[in-house]
Amino acid sequence: MILRATALGALLLAWAGGAAAHSRGTSYSDWTLEPQGAQVRARVSQLELTRLQLDPATTPAYAQAVAALLAGQLQLWSPGGRCAPQAPVASAGDDGWVFAQWSVRCPDAGQRVVRTTLFQAVAPSHLHFARVQLQDGTTLERVLTIAEPAFTLGAPPALSTSFGHYLRLGVEHILSGWDHVAFVLALILLAASLREVALVATGFTLAHSLTLAAAVLGWAAVREVAVEALIGFSIALIAAENLWLRSGRERWLPALTVAGLAALALFGATRLPFALLAGLALFTACYFALARQAARPARLRTAVAFIFGLVHGFGFAGALTELQLPAERLAVGLAGFNSGVELGQLLIIGAAWPLLKLLERRPLARQWAGDGASACICALGTFWFVTRTFG
Repeated sequence: MILRATALGALLLAWAGGAAAHSRGTSYSDWTLEPQGAQVRARVSQLELTRLQLDPATTPAYAQAVAALLAGQLQLWSPGGRCAPQAPVASAGDDGWVFAQWSVRCPDAGQRVVRTTLFQAVAPSHLHFARVQLQDGTTLERVLTIAEPAFTLGAPPALSTSFGHYLRLGVEHILSGWDHVAFVLALILLAASLREVALVATGFTLAHSLTLAAAVLGWAAVREVAVEALIGFSIALIAAENLWLRSGRERWLPALTVAGLAALALFGATRLPFALLAGLALFTACYFALARQAARPARLRTAVAFIFGLVHGFGFAGALTELQLPAERLAVGLAGFNSGVELGQLLIIGAAWPLLKLLERRPLARQWAGDGASACICALGTFWFVTRTFG
């Protein structure tokens, strides 16, 4: 059975590349308002730009093309019309991002509006994080989406700092982050009861709440490359464990996983340090050894959900730390965003669990669905881990 599921996962790996390469599109801009306009800085990932057929390897004058795109689609408006962009320039960094800056000049004074049309035609789920410094030094922030593409700067401050705004951001973040969705689904696929689902979800929630708060409050530094790779690893490991448990705990799967990680640590020219890869190999060996001896794997699953939840919390934090919230708005932003993440998680479980229970009436369909879903999730997790590890 495990060989069949593994073969299915291999077939799905090609699909995973296309489906997962743009798992959560984000871009960022900083606006410093002036009497006649504003100074603008923006950044967007090179991977996200491939949606628009902009590739540094194939696009002539790549930096200029990206600068023109960002200056054209990240806009400032005044009552007299759109503020004209001037002298946009861009440069591609070694970290996979493109940085651009330009100025805008407005035809008149009055209430300003920041608007985005970036990626709306090709990526409706794209999130744009806009941060605006007003002339009096006040800083405002907003996450712009296809549903709310404009940010009116003269609006009451509560509109951009409310609990509800960050609550919605948290929900959108987890539902648009396919890696987090895949992890939650992998955790509950083998759950035998709603109690087991509740225990696993509680462990995951407590852990990611801790690290989310630590990162946003500045108590812990986050290395994004390592966090994103570890998120992919956590998904692949849990899905592989699902297949391993259903196949009778065959020895070759843990051995193959540990050997692959050890080979990466010893010979791989990766973006991750040797100590981290070696630690993952040791963790995997110990975890499967414990799982083999465990009479009730559900308890161990709760523990590993907590451990990996700590990693996912750092992943969640990226969306909020980019806004650089002032101290007086941190509490509202953190509470709202974390509550939104929890609500999004409950929505995922609420949609998946009744379907899993319904399939229990047809054991063969339940078996195929469980194996197929685990194989697909394992393929996705492996893809994310490998691509994020090698950059």
